[in-house]
Amino acid sequence: MYNEHMISRKIEADLAGTKKSILLLGPRQVGKSTLIQMLKPSLVIQLADEAEFYAFSSNPSELRTRLDSTDARTILIDEVQRLPSLLNTVQAIIDERRGIKFFLTGTSARKLRRGGANLNPGRLLNFLMGPLVSSELDYKIVNQKILGHGSLPEIYLEKNSKIAEQILKSYVSNYISEEIRAEALVRNLEAFTRFSQSAIRQAGHFVDYSKMAKQAKVPRHSISRFFEIFEDTLIGHRIWPFEPVLEDADLIKHPKFFLFDNGVYNATLGNFNVSSDRIGILTEQLIFSQLLHSAWAAQKQIKISTFRTRGGLEVDFIVELDGEVFAIEVKGAQDVFQESVQSLKNFQHYYPHCSGLFLFHLGNQSKKLDGIWAHPWQKGFKELGL
Repeated sequence: MYNEHMISRKIEADLAGTKKSILLLGPRQVGKSTLIQMLKPSLVIQLADEAEFYAFSSNPSELRTRLDSTDARTILIDEVQRLPSLLNTVQAIIDERRGIKFFLTGTSARKLRRGGANLNPGRLLNFLMGPLVSSELDYKIVNQKILGHGSLPEIYLEKNSKIAEQILKSYVSNYISEEIRAEALVRNLEAFTRFSQSAIRQAGHFVDYSKMAKQAKVPRHSISRFFEIFEDTLIGHRIWPFEPVLEDADLIKHPKFFLFDNGVYNATLGNFNVSSDRIGILTEQLIFSQLLHSAWAAQKQIKISTFRTRGGLEVDFIVELDGEVFAIEVKGAQDVFQESVQSLKNFQHYYPHCSGLFLFHLGNQSKKLDGIWAHPWQKGFKELGL
C-alpha cells in the first residue's frame, strides 16, 4: 500500500528478515538510506558528511573505536563506496563479533572493487534497489507522470511538475557529471561527457560503437569501458541479442542501451514533453526500467535481451525470468490491433519454447489478438509476477 507520505518498498522485508549483514547498492535518491533508517539501526555513520569521511579515512581504527564505545548491534554505513577499504574492516568485524549486523549502502560496485574491497557474498548479502516499481504503487502508476518524470520517490511524490523538473535537472548535473568526477572513475571527463551525451541520445536504439566513437570524438576502445562505468554505477544498462537463437536468426549483434529512469533520461535531454513523436521510445524506456527494477524488488533473477534480425523482424524484449522465457512487444498507444502482434507470432518460429508472448500498451483494456494477450502494461507485470 502507499500514500503521498509513505511508500513501502518490497525489499524491506528481505532486509529486515535476515540476520546477515547487507550491502545495498542502487543509484542515488532511490531511497536506500531512507529505507534502512526505517529499520532503526542503533548506530548511523554518514560518509557523505565530510567530517565523518575525514574521521574514518584518517584513522583505520575509527570503526572499531566507535563500536567499542557503544553497545550498537545494528550499524548503518551510508555511501560506503567513498571509503572502499572500510568494507574489509566491516567483514573482519563480522567474523569477530557474533550478533552484529551492518547495513551498508552505496552507488558504485566499481568504486568498491577498485578500492580493494572484498565483496564476499558469504559474509554480506548483496541487494540491488532501483526507483519505485508498479507493484509498490498497487499497480496504479500514472502513465503520463512516470513517462515524463520517472519514478524516483521524491520526484514521483512531488505534485508540482516544475519543481520535479528542477530537481531532476540538478540530479543529472550533480550525479552523472559531478559524481563521475568525484569518484575519479574516468581520467578524461570531457571525453566521457561527450560519450554520455551521445549514449543517452541513442537510448532505446541499437548502438554501433564505431559510429558512436566518431560522433563523440572518443577512441573506439574507450566506448565499452565508458558503458561499463554507466553499468557499474547503475545509471544505465546494455542489453544484448537473445543468445539461444543468435546465429539461427541472424540477429543484429549490437547492444541496446537504456537509462535507469525516465525522468533522468528526459532531464539529460532537457525535454520532459510526452509528445507523440517521443511516446514510443519513452514507453520502451519505461518498460525496460520497470522490468529490471521490479525483478530486483522481488529478488528474482532476470535477463533482458534484444531480438532483431537483419531482415527487420524485431521484438522489443526477450525476458528470462524464473527459468522461463517471455517475449514482450511494447506499444506507446492507448489501443492496439492485430498487426501489432505479428512480430511476436513470427518470433515463435525461431523460439517455439517461449513460455509466453505479450504485448504491453498504455491503454486500459486487455484484449486477445490472434491468440496473444495485449495487456495494459501494469496488468502485464502482474501476469509476469513482477
